[in-house]
Amino acid sequence: MMNTSCPRVSSEFKGRFLPPVYFLVFTIGLVANGWGLKSLLQKWRELKIINVFVLNLGLADILYLLTLPFLMFYYFMKSKWIFGDAFCKITRFCFNLNLYGSIGFLTCISVYRYLAIVHPVRMMGRLTVTHSVAISIMVWLLVSIQSLPDILYTKTFGNTTGKCYGTTHDTYVEEYLKYSLGRTLTGFCIPFLITLGCYGHVIVILCHKNTTDKVQKQRSLKLLFILIVLFSVCYIPYHVLKNLILWSRVLSKQHKCREWSNGVYIAHQISRGLVCLNSALNPLVYLHGNEDIRSQLRQLLQRARQMFRRPPPTDSGSVPMNQITDEV
Repeated sequence: MMNTSCPRVSSEFKGRFLPPVYFLVFTIGLVANGWGLKSLLQKWRELKIINVFVLNLGLADILYLLTLPFLMFYYFMKSKWIFGDAFCKITRFCFNLNLYGSIGFLTCISVYRYLAIVHPVRMMGRLTVTHSVAISIMVWLLVSIQSLPDILYTKTFGNTTGKCYGTTHDTYVEEYLKYSLGRTLTGFCIPFLITLGCYGHVIVILCHKNTTDKVQKQRSLKLLFILIVLFSVCYIPYHVLKNLILWSRVLSKQHKCREWSNGVYIAHQISRGLVCLNSALNPLVYLHGNEDIRSQLRQLLQRARQMFRRPPPTDSGSVPMNQITDEV
């Protein structure tokens, strides 16, 4: 006898795993991005080209971080959305803006570093802060246009299920899979290849030029390492597993059951936690690209060490330990 439906995957793991991760990212990300943006804005008149991209990267993170308390409450209440269909779509839209905006601005930073190191004479004076502002506006527009179709898909299904879908209801999952694959190609794969190509060429140039400043070489290698961590930990697993779980849902709808569906579902939930970590890891770009922020961080760490190393003040009127009674 043929099964008419596939066994449902367990959704309990999502409710246990995502809220603590969201809380951690919200706390660290809000402090780190707030501090980084404050440091950049304090010297707005001296803002450099690359810092414009870093500033927009921070704004994209803040935009997403402000939605996390609502998602924490949602998953803590066992996936019961009480904030309405419109706000559900806004929340998911902010996630997409952060995700693909972050990838876009990281790509801009990579291209700028490539031009500054590989073609310094040709680009001298040609790329200004005004150009970087215009490019940033274009990135926001492209990411918004790319993410707008996601809003058109059903997110709450008439609120009969109490869900706020990150993708859409099973009724429209086939169409959404096609849209997701296209967005993965244009919003992730192409920028990733551009970033990889830029820094691959930069590393080759730096390694073959004996006259290259060692400090510049170290900074480029550090930024390359940060970008590799961001893409490897946050972006690659999420996009692979998201499209895989959508395909699994399409097969399940067609009554084609797969034994790996439950394992892929759990892995996808882990990747959802990892992808939001980009909002907490992106401030590493601030530390790399802004010497003022690094010096401020060193000062804070020195003050913290002095506070812990400082001996406690002695009080002549204090009571010795051997004279303490129950009345004290």
